[in-house]
Amino acid sequence: MRMKFTKEMTIREALALNPKSAEVFMSFGMHCIGCPTASGESIEQAAEVHGIAIDELMEKLNAL
Repeated sequence: MRMKFTKEMTIREALALNPKSAEVFMSFGMHCIGCPTASGESIEQAAEVHGIAIDELMEKLNAL
């Protein structure tokens, strides 16, 4: 069974789940994949800080 990305997971957890998620984050202008905050804030929090629509981001991540 394939794991799904969730809004609650951190960027670091998303990268561990599927390294190709880095491409999705970068395509949305989220270049913080190596920052310390990548392991401290959720994908949803990071999207909010960057002004990104969370539903669109989650759709792209879960299409990987």
